[in-house]
Amino acid sequence: MGVEIKESAVSDAEFEDMKRFVSDYLAASVENEDDGGRMRWYPWHSAEYRFNHILNVVDIATRIARKEGADVNVVRVAALFHDISKLEAEQEVHAEEGARVAREFLGTHGDYPESFIEQVCQVVADHSYQGPLTDVSLETRCLIEADILDKIGANGTALMLLRMGYEARTHMDAAEMVERVFERGRDASSRLVSDTAQSLAHQRLKRVKWFREWLEDEVPEMDHGGSLSR
Repeated sequence: MGVEIKESAVSDAEFEDMKRFVSDYLAASVENEDDGGRMRWYPWHSAEYRFNHILNVVDIATRIARKEGADVNVVRVAALFHDISKLEAEQEVHAEEGARVAREFLGTHGDYPESFIEQVCQVVADHSYQGPLTDVSLETRCLIEADILDKIGANGTALMLLRMGYEARTHMDAAEMVERVFERGRDASSRLVSDTAQSLAHQRLKRVKWFREWLEDEVPEMDHGGSLSR
């Protein structure tokens, strides 16, 4: 007996409208700040990076939701709105602010059931929860797991190397910095519950391990800064 996939009706055209709204909202959040955006002290805290992160999370969360039998459209819409307020609100309240924006949009665009809107907004509001993922709804778990996964693996490694350049560090520190990506990814992935997310984490952490091994093989004098193990 297969896993039942529950979906509410959100058309492709409606989802594209939501994407445009989120992209425009993030851009406006930066433009409205005199200092260029509250979180732009590193290059990837821009509207462009944040929107790319959101799309990554939509993709991963949708994959997890389909495999785990969650309401796919609740998950993908919540994923799309989960960080919409990240560039304008304080970290501690950005989830609640994102839920507020999602409620306003969904309530004034389209004809979505109130139960659907409520579920989406609850998932957005809960996505920063730091406790055990067994305590939250299946849909919230899918979003949190996807948010975690986007920060590890090749993507997390690339972001760390960008940070090195911004901090004027040399490539000789790269192995040590990649080790940090691996350790943080391993720690973060310990929160994952679903088989689907754990499998994705395993794949992504292997890529980090391989990258560092290749790097050290090509640059023998590099600062190793620790050893990769699992």
